[in-house]
This record gives sequence, C-alpha cells and structure tokens, in this order.
Amino acid sequence: MKKNILSSLLWLFVFYSTSYAQDVINSTQREIVITHVNVVPMDTERVLENQTVVIKDGKITAVGTKAKYSKNAFVIDGQGKYLIPGLAEMHAHVPPVDDIEPMKEVLTLFAVNGITTIRGMLGHPKHLELRSKLQQGEILGPRLYTTGPSFNGISVTSPEAGAEMVRKQKAAGYDYLKLHPGLTRAKFDAIAAAAKEVNIPFAGHVSFGVGVWRAIDAGYSSIDHLDGFIEGLVPGIETMNEQQAGLFAMFIADEADTTQIPRLMKGLKEKNVWVVPTQSLAERWFAPEFTPDMFKADPDAKYMKPETVNQWMDVKKNLMSNPQYNVAEVEQFIRLRRKLILACQQNGVGLLLGCDAPQIFNVPGFSTHHELQYLVRAGLTPYQALRTGTVNVAAYLNRVDAGVIKPGATADVILLAGNPLEDITQTQKIEGVALGGKWITKASIAAALDKLDKTK
Repeated sequence: MKKNILSSLLWLFVFYSTSYAQDVINSTQREIVITHVNVVPMDTERVLENQTVVIKDGKITAVGTKAKYSKNAFVIDGQGKYLIPGLAEMHAHVPPVDDIEPMKEVLTLFAVNGITTIRGMLGHPKHLELRSKLQQGEILGPRLYTTGPSFNGISVTSPEAGAEMVRKQKAAGYDYLKLHPGLTRAKFDAIAAAAKEVNIPFAGHVSFGVGVWRAIDAGYSSIDHLDGFIEGLVPGIETMNEQQAGLFAMFIADEADTTQIPRLMKGLKEKNVWVVPTQSLAERWFAPEFTPDMFKADPDAKYMKPETVNQWMDVKKNLMSNPQYNVAEVEQFIRLRRKLILACQQNGVGLLLGCDAPQIFNVPGFSTHHELQYLVRAGLTPYQALRTGTVNVAAYLNRVDAGVIKPGATADVILLAGNPLEDITQTQKIEGVALGGKWITKASIAAALDKLDKTK
C-alpha cells in the first residue's frame, strides 16, 4: 500500500517549452502605470477607488489618486477594474527532470494565471539552477522556492541515511525538505532531528506510522493536504493500517471524534505549523460529485496532454470502483475536511494557498483559482481566502515586501475585471499580470495559452 500511495502521488511530466508574445513590458526600461483602478491592498478588507499605481524596476513606487509618473510611461487604463497582489501556489510541482526547457510550460501556466510565487514540492537538482535563472530574470516565471528530492519509505533506507540526506540537501541549497508517505517513526525522528540541527524546514505529508500528533510536536513547517488530521481524530487508529484508512483517511472519516478538533487546532497554533489544504485535490479526485467526464469537458483540460487527461480519468474511475469506496462516507469525508479548514481559519492556524498541480484534475495555475473557490465553499470569506495566497504567504516566507499593494512592495500584481471581495471567481478574469518587473498583457496571456492548447 505504501508503494501504491507513493506512486499515486508521482506525476507524468512531458512538457514542451513556450514563450510569451512580444507585448511584455519591462519596468526597468519604462515605468508601468495603471490609472483609475480599484486597488485591493490586502492590508485590510477594503477597496481603494480610482487609484494610480506606478511600477518601476519591479517595485511599486506610488499608489494614490494623484500619483505622478514620467511622460514615456506605459499606461494601462484600469477604469472599472481591480488590482490585487499576485497569488502564491504553495504546493506546486515542477517537472523533476535534468533539462530546464520542459519546465517552462508549467511556469507559464502559473504566470499567466497570476501565480507569482510557487513552492515546488517534488525537488530535483536542476530546480536549483532554475531558481537562479528565475531570480536573475533569465526566465520569466514565478518566484520559486525549492524542496529537495523526496524523503519517503523507499528513498530513506535507514534513520542514519535519512539524517545524511538532510545534511546533503541543506548543503545543496534547497529551501525546504519534502516529506512523502512511508516513513517509519525512527526514520522520521532522525530526519526531524537533523533538520533542526542544520536549520532547514520540512513540509508535506505525515506518514501513517508517524501520525499528526508527533508531526506537530516535531515542528513541521507546513502540513499539506490536511494529511494525518483525520487519522489523529479517529479513536483506536493505532490498531488500524493504511489500507483500512485509505488515502488521507478517506475510508474512516465517519469514525472521527470531532470533539478533538479544538485540541488539534491548539497544537497547530502553539507550534506554529502552517496548513496547505489542497482541497481542490480532494474535491476533484475523491469527491463523487466531480466525475471523470466533468473534467474531460473542463476548459482547463486542453492544457494537459490527452494521455494525461485519460490517465487522470482512469485513476478516478478506479477509485470509485474500489469496494471500500462508499459514496455517502466519502461525502462525509469531504465535509469533515471543509470543517477542518474552517476551524483553522477560526482558530488562527495559518492557512496557505495550494492545490498540488499538476495532479489529478488540477491544471497548473487554473487550479489555484479553484482552490480559492473551495476555501470559500468551506466557509472562508473571499477576503480570508485571498489572504491564504497573499498576506499569509508573505508572513510564512518572512517577506515584508510582498502580499500587499503599497509603495515599496514588490510589484507582483494581477489586474482583474471584477471585484474578488464580492465574488471570488473574479480572480479568474485576468486583464494583465505584473511579474518579475514585467507587465504581461492580456493579449500576451492569450497568445501563450493558445500555444499551450493540446487540442490543436
């Protein structure tokens, strides 16, 4: 089962490179100015109307009704539109291959969707070079935070080997360690101790043999997928095995003692463990209401290879044909996940935006916007949902210059057709994106997406 779980979380990446259209404006050469725009600064829940926003050298230099700018500035009419900070995807995947070129398609899909920061959660040595090229502006794409290659039941052969992997990944320069399923308690303890010793954060899955309570105590940087949460609420979980529980405890959610949720929230809050729900993954892969045919008809599907679409559809069909799959119980599982997400919000547990793309029915960039909608469906307000991909991420990354729109902030912003504080689906109606000191026009976005259409 451990191998099955691990293999179900590994992806087929076969991508080709792409480029943007020529109408990408560089703020190092001329100011980029958005006039008469409604600004959603994200410092509080408010809208600043009829603002002029000036961008120079990748920074916001002015915000106001009378902001001044040079005569040769590139001016964008923002009348009736809304400007928000760029979004972050904190559980992304970049192809783990030896060639940077195939990685560019994923970066493009994120960028044109206004995803201006990503954390890659299945690392590869080539990602370190990619991160450098992105930082230097050689490649236009999101800011990349890297994890190293997976720590799992197969790659970690012993506690000592796990500790040595930690030291090597720290020395290589990765930002985080990525933990996958299958780790024994002894292996995990050795990894956690070594990570603390060399000061590198670890994030990702909680192995069944470790459990969420030990994970919290060990000080995960972030627990992703709500992994281990439901298992930690089930009495007698120590007498069960992974096969009985199912992926993320899908098959035993009806046995969870929900009176223990406050205790779980208290532990997460006290240990400052952040949470990346990836609810879009659960709602699309696991929930019975999202069928394989629904994804085949989804406009997002055209940006994935047909064989990948078919593979994802088969995975869903195989899950639903599993004798353990009970529609009513899985629906209860989804409702419990929503309850846990809302409990995190209500108890001050840090939520981070992330959806695990590309993964089953989750297309890079597009699925991050779906994740926002699922967070609202779980009970968050649109403003609270937006915070998970802006202000919260800036706090998590200790970036005082990010996540808000104000003078001095990094100019990673998205121009939208409508107000996302009233309707979260407005984040999908993108009129332009500022990223890495450049303005990507709506025409350039359309051209890039047209080139990535696999149905042509």
